[in-house]
Amino acid sequence: MKYDLAFTRLTGFNIDTALRLYRELGSGRAVYEHRNDIRDVIPDCSDRLVTALQQDWSLPLARAEQEMAFAEKHGIRVLRLGDDGYPQRLAECPDAPLVLFYLGSADLNQRRIVSIIGTRHCTVYGQDLIRHFMADLRSICPEVLIVSGLAYGVDICSHRQALANGYETVGVLAHGLDMLYPPRHRDTATKMVSHGGLLTEYMSETVIDKRNFVQRNRIVAGISDATILVESAAKGGGLITTRIAQDYGHGVFAFPGAVGATYSEGCNNLIRDNGAQLITSAADFAEFMGWQDDHRLAQARQEGIERSCFPNLTPEEQLVVSELDKAGDLALNILTVKTGMGASQLTALLFQLEMKGVVRPLAGGVYHLLK
Repeated sequence: MKYDLAFTRLTGFNIDTALRLYRELGSGRAVYEHRNDIRDVIPDCSDRLVTALQQDWSLPLARAEQEMAFAEKHGIRVLRLGDDGYPQRLAECPDAPLVLFYLGSADLNQRRIVSIIGTRHCTVYGQDLIRHFMADLRSICPEVLIVSGLAYGVDICSHRQALANGYETVGVLAHGLDMLYPPRHRDTATKMVSHGGLLTEYMSETVIDKRNFVQRNRIVAGISDATILVESAAKGGGLITTRIAQDYGHGVFAFPGAVGATYSEGCNNLIRDNGAQLITSAADFAEFMGWQDDHRLAQARQEGIERSCFPNLTPEEQLVVSELDKAGDLALNILTVKTGMGASQLTALLFQLEMKGVVRPLAGGVYHLLK
């Protein structure tokens, strides 16, 4: 663990090259062992990174040990890329953080994750949108993790409405977990630790810097299935996050606003330029995401549906079960190849099998056979 932390310090968050090297070698310790022959691993590695890795590691390693002690003292989980608890949606992104620090209780790989973002100058219109959206989404999709940045405006409103509606919510920070910015959100952040969490890529004692907030936007975009822009001026951090989410291939949605309204201009322009799908309600969003049956599924689970209650499977369902039984957990795209079925048909079959208590979806579109 300490070599992973030291590696991030030495590379100065030169994310693209560092991530490439880390994935090639598999750990910070392996990078350390190859520090003098890095170009044998990545021939086009920059001179700057080669020089950085060949310097004395003693100070970065000592700082890593200090951070590990801080994390242990405060109950902070240190998640390395590749760990089971690391957000798998984020891990698939080309600039994923090598290490994350997490203080919280929520599963960062749960089935549904949505990021809600927008201006720090949230209007009454935006507040109303968030309040109605969260309450309505709860009735349609009972199990969703809500992610935002704990900033003023849309962020804090989203966190508070998530808590008010019984959702877990995670705040992605632009600094270490030894402090909280802005300080006035501490009460909400404290509640989030037991009903969600606080997540960051930054060590303690990190100086707050404007670029850190831009950098953390990729975590907000990468950790979720979809990003929803509530309100935004013509330029703003929310638009940066939606662009990143687009690049990752994740869903992007925006609420429209009045023509000429300052903090609707960014949303309206994004929709106009086909950068986001227009939504006006939670029902719109759930339909676009294919989540409209979540409530029915949750009710079925509460009623204790067991596999034994559904002994009869159709031939198509039996084919899916057989493939999962032979190969173990499989992603949807692999199942389409193995069964020869189209994605839409297979998705419908898997939903029926889930209703019957035969399969269970895992993070990343993977399905598990319940035996």
